[in-house]
Amino acid sequence: MIGFIFLLVFFSVFTLVLAVHAALKPETRPTLKGLVDLPKEEKKKYSFFRYLVFFNKPLCIGSLGEKLEKELGIARINISPEEFIFIQEALIGLLLFATYPMSDPQSRVLWAFTIIAAGYYLPKFWLKIKIKKVKNAIIRDLPDTIDLLSLCVNAGLDFLLALKWVIEKSVPSILIDEMRHVLQEVHVGKPRRDALTDFANKYQIPDLSTFTRALVQADRMGTSVADALNIISEDMRLSRFRRGEQIALKAPLKMLFPLLFCIFPVVGILVAAPVLLQFMQGSPLSTLGAG
Repeated sequence: MIGFIFLLVFFSVFTLVLAVHAALKPETRPTLKGLVDLPKEEKKKYSFFRYLVFFNKPLCIGSLGEKLEKELGIARINISPEEFIFIQEALIGLLLFATYPMSDPQSRVLWAFTIIAAGYYLPKFWLKIKIKKVKNAIIRDLPDTIDLLSLCVNAGLDFLLALKWVIEKSVPSILIDEMRHVLQEVHVGKPRRDALTDFANKYQIPDLSTFTRALVQADRMGTSVADALNIISEDMRLSRFRRGEQIALKAPLKMLFPLLFCIFPVVGILVAAPVLLQFMQGSPLSTLGAG
């Protein structure tokens, strides 16, 4: 009976995807022609999983797919939006199968909606955590990188040469990889302003936007890049100092919860345990009256 229910749900979802796929325009509807016409060596790269997630392509057409692709790129997760949606679908099916024996028949609808919501939002929550880690890594490395760029430019190097030197000599990181990508775009002919602006728009980090905006304005107005980097370097150091103060001020509040739920109960047990043992073995008040 359970297998029949899950089979019915699977065919219902599959029919819905095919209906959406058929409703698309022919020019926007994806086809398998691109896979069929590939050479044999290239066809080997496409596994059964690729064909399976192909049916999620209609769901990734438009703003939803673009947003998801951008978030996966920021999080540096090397999967396509179709594969991410397939992970959500697989997680929903796994949770439905695992929790079905524990579900209450009277609240089966609420259980189904809860499981579907959990399977849908858990991968998104994981993606948000990955994006936050990447942005924090960029914020942490940005002041030191700007200091190195400022030193190189003040020593007489051009900005692109200084950027190349910093990329080659620095420890590999997310920020260095993105700056290497910016340098490659400039080398293939993309204007430096556009490359820096796209870099800032990709991550939407205030410190990074300030850095790129100052460089773009210096390039547009013809002012010295060294002066702009010196000012940005001082601002980034002050910003990092304020950020450290903010984290330090939040520390007592974060320590309050483990203090209340972990340390205070232990102290209470150590203080009250001897008294409770005396009352359990015999009242100390009766001993005082007898004396």
